[in-house]
Amino acid sequence: MHDVEFSVFPDEVVALVGGNGAGKSTLLEHLNATLVPDDGELVVGGTPISEDNKARARREVGFVFQDADTQLVAPTVLDDVMFGLQNYGVPVDEAREHAREALTTVDAGHLEDRIPHYLSGGEKRLVGLAGVLVLEPSVVVLDEPLAGLDPERSRLVAERIQKIHQDGISVVLSTHDLDFAAEVADRVCVMADGNVVGGGTPREVFYDDALLDEANLHPPSAVRVARDAGLAAAQPVTEAELVSLLTGAADQHSVQTPSTGGGGRD
Repeated sequence: MHDVEFSVFPDEVVALVGGNGAGKSTLLEHLNATLVPDDGELVVGGTPISEDNKARARREVGFVFQDADTQLVAPTVLDDVMFGLQNYGVPVDEAREHAREALTTVDAGHLEDRIPHYLSGGEKRLVGLAGVLVLEPSVVVLDEPLAGLDPERSRLVAERIQKIHQDGISVVLSTHDLDFAAEVADRVCVMADGNVVGGGTPREVFYDDALLDEANLHPPSAVRVARDAGLAAAQPVTEAELVSLLTGAADQHSVQTPSTGGGGRD
């Protein structure tokens, strides 16, 4: 990465998008000081982060890795979610209570006695997310949260991401799935060649053909269909927005089409 300027503000979901090798994962790993920049600085809550105070970044910015197995270290799910709190010296009973609350938040309380490595991919992501939430971060970072998941597990993880945002936690995620980014993001940052080359709301980004071409990206399905249907002027970016437009267009056509039923006299 080089010359990157990137900020996360309270109460927002930011999606990082870009092709393979664009620098998304590398940027994310700087946000909680997994990596520390050689030049420039990482500032968390107004405090510059260095080798000496990495713990502050890791407490404020929780990181859920793409490979969930790298985060699962304990013999049971409950032990795993408790692990971070115990590292900070929280008594066992208190850590257990908070861990159960975090599992409930991601709808994974029923997994507490399971062995983590025997869970499905989606279940591992939820447990990893609970292990981050239990530390009460102000920002949660997820690297490709839907990678390798089937549609049902993807839906479940996406719902949990939206829920933690509703609870007041900012979210930063990287994704190759622009339909998903359009659904969940307040702001989209586009990366190419190790830098943030553009950004804005999903509507601003996904109708900017030059920007998407620079990052070797194709717009979300709703954008492509809207263009094919002659509805691009309304700029829908999500499936729900597109369906609403198509339904409205169909209703208008139905109203404007004259009746062809018989009405003459015998």
